[in-house]
Amino acid sequence: MRDLVIVFGSSSAITNPHHHHRRCYATAPETNRKAKSNSSFTKLLPSLPQQHSPSPAPVSATHSLSNHFSKVVRWIPDGSLEYYADFASKLAEDGRIEDVALIAETLAAESGANVARFASMVEYDLLSKGISSNLRQGKIESVVYTLKRIEKVGIAPLDLVDETSVKLMRKQFRSMANSLQVEKAIDLMEILAGLGFKIKELVDPFDVVKSCVDISNPQLAIRYACLLPHTEILLCRIIHGFGKKGDMVSVMTAYEACKQILDTPNMYICRTMIDVCGLCGDYVKSRDIYEDLLKENIKPNIYVMNSLMNVNSHDLGYTLKVYKNMQNLDVTADMTSYNILLKTCCLAGRVDLAQDIYKEAKRMESSGLLKLDAFTYCTIIKVFADAKKWKWALKVKDDMKSVGVTPNTHTWSSLISACANAGLVEQANHLFEEMLASGCEPNSQCFNILLHACVEACQYDRAFRLFKSWKGSSVKEALYVDDSKGGISSQNRLKNHGPGSLVNSNSNSPYIQASNRFCFKPTTATYNILLKACGTDYYRGKELMDEMKSLGLAPNQITWSTLIDMCGGSGDVEGAVRILRTMHSAGTRPDVVAYTTAIKICAENKSLKLAFSLFEEMRRYQIKPNWVTYNTLLKARSKYGSLLEVRQCLAIYQDMRKAGYKPNDHFLKELIEEWCEGVIQENGLSQEASDQEGDAGRPVSLLIEKVATHMQERTAGNLAIDLQGLTKIEARLVVLAVLRMIKEDYMRGDVVIDDVLIILGTGEANSDSGKQEITVKEALVKLLQDELSLVVLPAGPKNIKQDAHCVDDAKQDTVHTLETTTSLVSISSTRRPAILERLMVTKASLYKWLQRKK
Repeated sequence: MRDLVIVFGSSSAITNPHHHHRRCYATAPETNRKAKSNSSFTKLLPSLPQQHSPSPAPVSATHSLSNHFSKVVRWIPDGSLEYYADFASKLAEDGRIEDVALIAETLAAESGANVARFASMVEYDLLSKGISSNLRQGKIESVVYTLKRIEKVGIAPLDLVDETSVKLMRKQFRSMANSLQVEKAIDLMEILAGLGFKIKELVDPFDVVKSCVDISNPQLAIRYACLLPHTEILLCRIIHGFGKKGDMVSVMTAYEACKQILDTPNMYICRTMIDVCGLCGDYVKSRDIYEDLLKENIKPNIYVMNSLMNVNSHDLGYTLKVYKNMQNLDVTADMTSYNILLKTCCLAGRVDLAQDIYKEAKRMESSGLLKLDAFTYCTIIKVFADAKKWKWALKVKDDMKSVGVTPNTHTWSSLISACANAGLVEQANHLFEEMLASGCEPNSQCFNILLHACVEACQYDRAFRLFKSWKGSSVKEALYVDDSKGGISSQNRLKNHGPGSLVNSNSNSPYIQASNRFCFKPTTATYNILLKACGTDYYRGKELMDEMKSLGLAPNQITWSTLIDMCGGSGDVEGAVRILRTMHSAGTRPDVVAYTTAIKICAENKSLKLAFSLFEEMRRYQIKPNWVTYNTLLKARSKYGSLLEVRQCLAIYQDMRKAGYKPNDHFLKELIEEWCEGVIQENGLSQEASDQEGDAGRPVSLLIEKVATHMQERTAGNLAIDLQGLTKIEARLVVLAVLRMIKEDYMRGDVVIDDVLIILGTGEANSDSGKQEITVKEALVKLLQDELSLVVLPAGPKNIKQDAHCVDDAKQDTVHTLETTTSLVSISSTRRPAILERLMVTKASLYKWLQRKK
């Protein structure tokens, strides 16, 4: 064996890292070798270059480090491993663990057969001490890479890391896991896992997953999960974490990785995925997961089925289908299944079906198969409460008592709501008393339901008295602070109080003892209810707003909308708009309700310009109007005065239809008729009553859309009126609308530059459509020539494939007899291709009509 002697030179000796394992064999005489080896230890220890880099070289750099070490070593024939083992131990004691790894790697490269012997000679206690020293200095990365390097030469890393070092590792890994260094932490933990370390003991797995979710890196989270036992549990946590964040893309990435990692579908993961689909609103994906299981002939368990029904509870039909499939698959329904079915019926408003499910659950309870819980009773009570079936709700309360189930806060809240929805304020108060007597602590919702019941029953003063009393005294006392205006009499108090209640003997009224008093904490919803009780008293409402802010409660959109409506009730349009502006400055973004309320106030007070400007402001802020918004604007006018007003309302009408709302077509048609017929009235002629014959059952929207199309800004030279498919009444209104538009444009300075072309249709003379076209033509000729004194000429039939164009007025003879015009009506269309029947109103006659005085 050759002796390994370390020779330290200048830094310039470390050159050309690409020369791997370069050896320098000694040429010194044999007599000098022993002297060098004996005297070198004390000289070399302080001179060995220390590696100060906080980050150790990666494994790929091992050859470069060995190359560097080869530059500073020299092989001498008669050396011993004991010397180098002792030397490495001293380096380790001094904290130079990277140099120890360097020595070990060089020995492995030069004399691999003796590496195991070298590893047995190194003092592990000193090496462990060096590792602890580096960990105290925060060099976790250096330690991990050094452990990996020395493990290759036979030194067991687990034997070098004592309990103290493990605690230091935990501290540093926890710090890295809760920061942006989580990826580096996982890289290091992957190395330690390969060395046999228990990764779960180093850091809380949920902290690592949370950090991965925060940086939206599902692949990193999956890598970490694979390092731990029970991987599927952590995979569920990963999926749920991204689901709560609403990151469905990362959820699917994690789910696909799960399918690759696990051999068979895991029910726990499938259930988590379905729950996450509910969180993200992707119920279709939840159904796909379920269908995939069935396609693979995998029977879902009860938990997967319940999650699927819960996520799809908004769809009664699908939920019932899943429930039926449960029975076909012999999956026994549990109490959660019935609770979800009741919840689905509640959302769908199916009281009858909810009753049947409730009876079935009770039957199974009597058979000992199920045990109904408080949630079941609470849900069925809510079904009855929403349907205003308060007697049925109270019957369920009796069922609860009969089986020994104690109503909780939510149950009492639903019971009180059942009576409040039916307008039974006294009964609601009685239930509230019973709740207090049972020792159940009410929540803010219970208080708010009582206040809301008073407001809906127009007992505004009582609502304020209750609110004031709750704030200043015990809850029980507050119920009895009332007078003859709908209060509870002392006889009824004693009668209604339960037999188990605690009565104060020093008072005529039963009060709960001080130990049973509950703290009333008003919420924003509480003040919203009270604002409605203010009616049109804006200043009282402003005081409530100030009181809210003093309690640290922030007004929400409902609060501001109620305040706007309060101003509108007193006719203060400017105040209502000012509050809307204040919402912006207060940091609350107005919603569609706030804008609609302000628009309604403007419309009711005839501030139509302001109403339409608020509507345009809504659209600028990308707030989608609802049906009430559109309907309020369309009904804002009882009469149209200008073309601009008509265009404005028709544009709103078209937007309303595009948004999927159904407008009041007949109301708008009447206004348009009145505006269009104004063309005739302005010319001093009597308005002819509209003949409604033949129009019954026809959609009014077709007419309004035609008018709206022609009311758009017309381009120069385009004065064609398309009347195809319209009746004579509808055609009359469209033509009058265009003529009024031309007249108003002329009054603003626009000049008529072309004839007006009227397209009648392509029907055959003997067909129904052809006969209708003839009727329309006769009515239009009578309207334009007899009532408006315009010149109407046949434009000549044109093949549909040809471009329609107007005949130049200058080339036409403007003197035509009535007989010539009447002959247009009798033109036969027999044995000719499909053509467009057209009429033309000459430019010259239009000009004369526009100049005519009223």
